[in-house]
Amino acid sequence: MFMLKPCLKEAQKRTKEKVVFKSDIYKVSDELKCLGKNKKYYIKTYGCQMNEHDSENIKAILEDMSFQEVDNMEDADLILLNTCAIRENAHNKVFGMIGRIKHMKETKPDLIVGLCGCMAQEEVVVEEILNKFRFLDIVFGTHNIYDLPNILKKSLDNKKIEVDVPSIEGDVIENIPVKRDSKYKAWVNIQFGCDKFCTYCIVPYTRGKQRSRKHEDILKEVEELVKAGYQEVTLLGQNVNAYGKDLSDNYGMADLLRDVALTGIKRVRFVTSHPWDFSDDMIDTISKYPNIMPYIHLPLQSGSDRILKLMGRRYTKEAYLELFNKLKSKIPNCAITTDIIVGFPGETEEDFKDTLDVVNKCEFDSAFTFIFSPREGTPASRMSDNVSLKEKEERLYKLNDLVNKYARIKNEAYQDKIVPVLLEGVSEKDANCLMGYTDTMKLVNVKCSKEYLGQIVNVKINDVKTWSMDGEIVL
Repeated sequence: MFMLKPCLKEAQKRTKEKVVFKSDIYKVSDELKCLGKNKKYYIKTYGCQMNEHDSENIKAILEDMSFQEVDNMEDADLILLNTCAIRENAHNKVFGMIGRIKHMKETKPDLIVGLCGCMAQEEVVVEEILNKFRFLDIVFGTHNIYDLPNILKKSLDNKKIEVDVPSIEGDVIENIPVKRDSKYKAWVNIQFGCDKFCTYCIVPYTRGKQRSRKHEDILKEVEELVKAGYQEVTLLGQNVNAYGKDLSDNYGMADLLRDVALTGIKRVRFVTSHPWDFSDDMIDTISKYPNIMPYIHLPLQSGSDRILKLMGRRYTKEAYLELFNKLKSKIPNCAITTDIIVGFPGETEEDFKDTLDVVNKCEFDSAFTFIFSPREGTPASRMSDNVSLKEKEERLYKLNDLVNKYARIKNEAYQDKIVPVLLEGVSEKDANCLMGYTDTMKLVNVKCSKEYLGQIVNVKINDVKTWSMDGEIVL
């Protein structure tokens, strides 16, 4: 039995060792290509867009091994949970699912069960699995997805749990296959890991140090997507604005945005941005190229300078507002969304009022709002916290009321307007409708024929709600 367990101390190390770019490390032997013959797999993905794209890679690897995907977990011979570690709620959901799968395994002993992703990179999680859930077959992390065929083979040979989770700074692995969930829009990794070490965040520990892909490899991937008929790419990274700062070619995010736009792809998006690294060059590039969408996700986290300092965010309320106003003034029709945490350790009513003040000034198009969730091993988890859960919940309610108010107002501005929408799927609410997003990332349901699927069409907005809009195609 092989056992490489994650280590928190190792995960937080940052050295000056150069990142290695590996383009030939992914291999599936002839023997492993038949491992999943006549077997089916199911993947449950939790968390961010990076996790979603990781699952696309995992699906392709499993299909290289002859496994076939199924939509129903009960029909699977292999179940993988690709996990998120950013909040306690995500942890609880995963462990609840593991309990459910345990009952399945009791009636289906040959069922293969695995856990991967960010939770697998947490030392405390793996210890809990080894203590309570040893029926799992494989546990692997964010750094060695490419090695899934060998990890799976070892577990099946040894008939014991295989834990293979290196806590390393990480390299850049190219040429991992991908089975994309959409035929029209695609995730494209431009960067892995993070070196910001915000005091509440576990990501630098679970994803390794910041490491950018070479721009030549990124552009090659985008060009292939254009040839395949894709309409939209979203450039992914933990902090995309810092792209290229770890390389020595004097090529940054503004350069990459320009060159991706010049590939001719109809739509370019990027997530997630840190206000600290958002340069004027980036803003100028976004405003210059019409196929770079006028939509920015710009996490605030708090409107209080005192709390921002405790969070390790390295900007002030004033600096955030200055950047926000610059984006609004220089990028026509720019929509801005954000992330906000309430109840950070020691947050006072005055601190919270500062956050509400920023929301009132910015009138965000929408916001992802959360109660602070301590992650073991982060500095914030050790901070004294004298704010009651009741008070945190009350603040969240107040914040959400304000966010919802402005989201509705922003959407109402679209009433009777004609806007471009990329129709990407059937609406969840009405099978006779297609759904898609405007250039400003507004969800629109359109009653129309499926022949428009995958097209960017002009839509007249007939009805607006807080989180979506309804419309009709204008020919």
